[in-house]
Amino acid sequence: MQRSTGGNVNNNDMVNLSIDQVYDLSVDVLSRNGFSAPHAAVIAKAITAGQRDDCQSHGMYRLIACVQTMQAGLVDPAAVPALTHPAPAVVQVDAGRAYSLLAFEEGLPHLAEKARRNGVAVLAINNCFHFSALWPEVEAIASHGLAGMAMTISHSWVAPAGGTRPVFGTNPFAFAWPRPGDSPYVFDFATSMVARGEIELHRRTGRSIPEGWAIDRDGQPTTDPAAALDGAMLTFGSYKGSALSTMIELLAGPLIGDWTSLQSQAFDAGAGGTPLHGELVIALDPAILGRGQLAANMNGAEAMLDAISGQGARLPSERRFKARARSQQEGVWVSRKLYEEVKNLGMECQKELK
Repeated sequence: MQRSTGGNVNNNDMVNLSIDQVYDLSVDVLSRNGFSAPHAAVIAKAITAGQRDDCQSHGMYRLIACVQTMQAGLVDPAAVPALTHPAPAVVQVDAGRAYSLLAFEEGLPHLAEKARRNGVAVLAINNCFHFSALWPEVEAIASHGLAGMAMTISHSWVAPAGGTRPVFGTNPFAFAWPRPGDSPYVFDFATSMVARGEIELHRRTGRSIPEGWAIDRDGQPTTDPAAALDGAMLTFGSYKGSALSTMIELLAGPLIGDWTSLQSQAFDAGAGGTPLHGELVIALDPAILGRGQLAANMNGAEAMLDAISGQGARLPSERRFKARARSQQEGVWVSRKLYEEVKNLGMECQKELK
């Protein structure tokens, strides 16, 4: 199959790409910059999913950080995940300082099998770099008819409620519940007010950030994205978000034998790479935990979800699913500036080697 990386440009300086073109371009960029074929494929899959679902901060933009982390010599682009089974309901995967996505893909079948056998199972991914959203992981779990949760830390960019100095990562948490049809109930959010990529996208496009997202290095509220990146982000919900972020630090860090956000930040030592840490993924089987009443329980869940949407309230991820359907028909639009930057990643290094 011939690889297609071109696109059409409209008068607003935007490039239209098919979903296949986003994937092919991502594989091309990653492979050109030294990632092995298995890693390039799963990373490209995650980036394509983000762009397809109109999650701009987790789409093609993330290729820049992937390549920068690679060029900084931090990430292993070809590490083979090492799986172990320390307990009947536990699978542990050492990613070998590679990105987490291949470790998850290889651990998922074991996680699902153990959950169906035991009712609950845990996948602990260690020693991994993580850049992607968590909803692809929990959606994959839900496709097995299981409920899923996932959490991970990052660099210490976020101040605790009442504080002014960064301690936490953005510390996202995701949950999925299987439903009839192709779209599970899913939510995925950072315990910070916003994902750090959103602030970076505001900086890149010269836009101010809303009040309440961050403070500057002196602890003062700021709407300047550059000052926010130099200062500290804030948790959502004040002390409630701060407590949830602390929980994720403990569960996705020391509980599974991995680092906290402070330790990940110290390891980076100013290189600006993707955070290095662990990820905790949990799968639960309604067929085992539901006391033999799976059909009735699932009907009750559907009635509750219908009661939410039936009154006009939006379920989480509905916007994403609509964007997904639209992208499958119309392709995706990205700025020409980002498209050109991504397309040329690593080109200068290649020219120097010739």
